[in-house]
Amino acid sequence: MTTYSHDPSHGQPVIAIIGGGVSGAAVAFHLLRGQRLRPGQLFIFEPRERLGAGLAYDSQDPAHRINVPAAKMSLLPDDIEHFQRWLKERDALAGDETAVAANGNLFPRRALFGRYINSMLQPYIDDGSVTHVADRATDVRRSGERWVIRGEGGRRVEADLLIIATSHPSPLPPQVLSRALDGHPRFIADPTRPDVLAAIRADDRVLVVGNGLTSADVIASLDLRGHKGPVTAISRHGLRSRGHAAAKQEPFGDFVSRPSRTALELLRRVRATIREAEGQGWSWHAVIDQVRAQGQDLWRAMPLQERRRVVRHLRPFWDVHRFRVAPQVEAVSEGAIRSGRLEVLAASVEAVTTSGGAIDCTLRLGRSAGSVDRQFDAVVVTTGPGHRGILETQGWIGALAEAGYLAIDATRLGLACNTASQALGADGALAPSLFISGPLARGTFGELMGLPEVVEHAVFVAGQVAAALADHEKRRQGRTEIGISAA
Repeated sequence: MTTYSHDPSHGQPVIAIIGGGVSGAAVAFHLLRGQRLRPGQLFIFEPRERLGAGLAYDSQDPAHRINVPAAKMSLLPDDIEHFQRWLKERDALAGDETAVAANGNLFPRRALFGRYINSMLQPYIDDGSVTHVADRATDVRRSGERWVIRGEGGRRVEADLLIIATSHPSPLPPQVLSRALDGHPRFIADPTRPDVLAAIRADDRVLVVGNGLTSADVIASLDLRGHKGPVTAISRHGLRSRGHAAAKQEPFGDFVSRPSRTALELLRRVRATIREAEGQGWSWHAVIDQVRAQGQDLWRAMPLQERRRVVRHLRPFWDVHRFRVAPQVEAVSEGAIRSGRLEVLAASVEAVTTSGGAIDCTLRLGRSAGSVDRQFDAVVVTTGPGHRGILETQGWIGALAEAGYLAIDATRLGLACNTASQALGADGALAPSLFISGPLARGTFGELMGLPEVVEHAVFVAGQVAAALADHEKRRQGRTEIGISAA
């Protein structure tokens, strides 16, 4: 077993980050920008070959594109066009003629953004400031005043500070599907896994459960693979993720000078502001962009009960306007609808049986008391991350919860933490030197799913970790001074 630990002779604390996607890599990058760390002081557990890609930007599927214009994607919040310049300086879009949308915005393939994040962190890897532990964390526990992290390959790190920056949990398929289709060769419960769509044949009748960004990606991927069969996409409200505005717009409206205290009041204000924007020639996109920009302040202003109402009643409508489809991906779905190959329904799966490989489904229609019976050859679940099941997704997370260090947050969007992003147990007790970075902290911070917000939160967490390092140094110096006085 390989053990990484700090050299007690220099007395510097060890920091471990679990998760080397954007959230974890961004915390490491911004921590290192402001701190001089010794080799062997900062470790990132990430099983993928490269740091920075994570689940979102590790995809090698050429149909998968970033869903935000490149000019708004950056690891540097104070230099928002940095990624776009990086693309142009490296001629990274060569051979991708469709990367430029009709309005001139760039929507490169997702893997390029993963390469960009990795390139920003690589100098720190090369000089030893970061140790990439290319292993999946399988056991994390508290031992004395330190965290002990073990990987499935036997690697072990003892750390003073721990940051959880894991990726989104896999989708949670409806139980009616899981029970009936367990082991079926064309039941795809997690479409984010590489090449799983290869199981779907060209003429298969496909049911896509979910109508968000992942659904649009799946439809685009199937199209690129030459799939010609009919596709039915369902969600409870029948809402699909919307596209981008035809022309650039600045955020419109003001939601923070007098923040809404209830979900209903917020909904009414958003609708009124959209009407005002349309009267001035703008579209709803500008208003939703402003709500997003001011989202964390809005979230903090709401009582817990109203946050829960937002999640329960408004989230489906927010998601389809907030998470927009790249124009290239949207064009595939629109073309499939026009040709009659894609049908979108407001429905849920009521019953499922199989016969000779065929999948018979009863779909309960969402806007009536009726139902329809359909037969499919394949089912793909695209319901989005299963944040409510985060405590069950990885054994070590569940073990930390049982030990009292982690809990699901009150809105059931991720892990509980305070406004300093420090983890909280089920009893509200502060977990020592344990931080949450990225979307798993959104129950406390609100909007934390988009890249700009994830990076800004990573900067914040890096600042909290830097403060913890300074406190550690003060305590160490105090102990040294006591030792000298005693001598």
